[in-house]
Amino acid sequence: MADELLKRLEPLAARALEAAAKAGAEAADVLVTGGESVEVNVRNGALEHLERADGVSLGLRVLVGRRQAVVSVGDPEHMDLMEAAERAVAMAKAAPEDPHIGLADPGQVAKDWPDLDLACDRLPDVEALKERALACEEAALAVQGVTKSVGAGASASRSAVFLAASNGFAGGYVRTGVGVSAAVIAGAGADMQRDYAYDSRIHDEDLRTPEDVGREAGVRAVKRLNPEKPESIASAPVIFEQRIAGSIAGHLAAAINGRTIARGASFLKDSMGQRIMPSSVRVIDDARMPRGDASKPFDGEGLPTARLDVVEGGELRAWILDLASARQLGMTSNAHARRALTEPPAPGATNFFIDNGEITPEELIRSVKRGVLITELIGMGVNIVTGDYSRGASGFWIENGEIAHPVSEMTIAGNLKDMFLNLTPANDLTFLGSRNAPTLLVEGMTIAGQ
Repeated sequence: MADELLKRLEPLAARALEAAAKAGAEAADVLVTGGESVEVNVRNGALEHLERADGVSLGLRVLVGRRQAVVSVGDPEHMDLMEAAERAVAMAKAAPEDPHIGLADPGQVAKDWPDLDLACDRLPDVEALKERALACEEAALAVQGVTKSVGAGASASRSAVFLAASNGFAGGYVRTGVGVSAAVIAGAGADMQRDYAYDSRIHDEDLRTPEDVGREAGVRAVKRLNPEKPESIASAPVIFEQRIAGSIAGHLAAAINGRTIARGASFLKDSMGQRIMPSSVRVIDDARMPRGDASKPFDGEGLPTARLDVVEGGELRAWILDLASARQLGMTSNAHARRALTEPPAPGATNFFIDNGEITPEELIRSVKRGVLITELIGMGVNIVTGDYSRGASGFWIENGEIAHPVSEMTIAGNLKDMFLNLTPANDLTFLGSRNAPTLLVEGMTIAGQ
């Protein structure tokens, strides 16, 4: 199946490069994607929505001198790629010059790469997905205190990526994905509380059972009943539950993005080689993690990927770089180019995570005299330029090292630079998605409640 998908995409890439050369491009690269996906949603024991998508798309980038342009084609198997190439070249000639753009040198590109185990042989069919969604919802509704289903779903997908360039690079890989989720409401009237649970994996065999996911959704919703508004505290410890702690890793990834650094638009722009976290903390970006959600054998410019130590001993050791941002900063790309069908390459993290600490989440909670455990974040009040952080939140009040009661309608605030320096990771790191972290304790945050 994987070979068939790639064989379908490879000739399209070759045709696009040939058309680009004939149209007058001095250099070009092309990304071709294809595959299929199925998503099933149920509610109250009945099928609510079924969506199936499949097809092939192509994005062609052409370079004329120090100018570039990208065109995308939605159905390249049945369209004239010469017309698209001519349009791209005309756009490039009218584009502003950029001294930092350009393909990789032939000696830089990947020649071979390992199998990262990114695709499983068999995926569930529509009927199996429906059964999973129904089982997930049923398990959630069976939790005492749950009163209503918001819905449950299951999905499966298989996609292929093929990248080729006029510098001689050509390569592709196939990725699969499966998922299951549920959302429910507990309580009634003014005291209704909603929560959810989900799981998504590359391989079907790694996916949690739908019953397990459903039960988690139900239990989480019931635990949120009868929340109180917390009191306001100017400086308090805040614990980010593992499920949402990955957002803190995501803010770090955004702050060390090479394009952001080159523009001087990050609060960490002058922090290379400096301690930005406690000396025990390590942060890693691993593009070659087997079965990783964002793993890839080569980046969006054909360079071989590798594990990158971002923070070691608390010190910032690396930016996230593609070719253009690396050239602008006078550095070398570390193979972190991401490529979209409609845009030129740009730097982006892959499997980015804060590594495990040495203590359990329970020990973190016991260490807090008065503070909060955050289980949900609301809004996007994060400024990467200044590091200012302010978000709505809900969770549980901690009193004398114990969970006292649920809390809601509060805001937590701080500055990411201070938050990074004052965090303690637990030892419960779980990989779900591309930004991950264990449960994190952050000292000295502001809690705004009553």
